[in-house]
Amino acid sequence: MSNLIHDSNNTISELTKKLATQLTDRGLRLTTAESCTGGNLAVALCAEENTAEFYDVGMVVFSDAAKERILGVRHETIERFTAVSEQTVTEMAAKIREIAEADIGLAISGYAGPEGG
Repeated sequence: MSNLIHDSNNTISELTKKLATQLTDRGLRLTTAESCTGGNLAVALCAEENTAEFYDVGMVVFSDAAKERILGVRHETIERFTAVSEQTVTEMAAKIREIAEADIGLAISGYAGPEGG
């Protein structure tokens, strides 16, 4: 995706602190749906001061069946594009945003394992 930003000079803590500040300053609420990360983003967000001001719902949906059943990802999307596609993650993010009634829905998928599949 062309809108990704990566700054290798920042730690996870520094990045989540920046994100927390930006969300809080703007009065926005974030929600997450994670797959292969197993909730690691939620852990990082919850380590920030005043987490409840910007984040209150996160979900781990590891299997394809859970993505379909809980987050409403269309079976056809997973069949055609795989569970690790932009299309699947877009559907995950939209549904978690709706479920959480948040301003921003963020979803993560990828290949699990020490070498990323």
